[in-house]
Amino acid sequence: QVQLVESGGDLVQAGDSLRLTCAASGGTFSRYALGWFRQAPDNEREFVGAISRYGDTTYYADSVKGRFTISRDNVENTVYLQMNSLKSEDTAVYYCAAGVTQPSTRARADEFLSWGQGTQVTVSS
Repeated sequence: QVQLVESGGDLVQAGDSLRLTCAASGGTFSRYALGWFRQAPDNEREFVGAISRYGDTTYYADSVKGRFTISRDNVENTVYLQMNSLKSEDTAVYYCAAGVTQPSTRARADEFLSWGQGTQVTVSS
């Protein structure tokens, strides 16, 4: 099963941009759809976006559509989350996840098999 490690979280100001990286190892990367979720204190884990196995299709939550972009590199076994125009409500721990089912805009956490440890994003207003 694939192992995932996120990086790139930081403390930024509202309106700034940030790119998160998730590096995978231990599996056939192109076998997996990849998702990004986030969890703020006292909140449930929330779907942010996902990308299909070969990167031809992406899916986003309404709250981030137009601001966040997911991409992947199946040679480098890496998935990225580019976050622009950050808002204070984007503050959360961000997790990447790998799954074998076709993602959607309503993807659930239980559809994904492997998870990273998370990286903290804090947006100050």
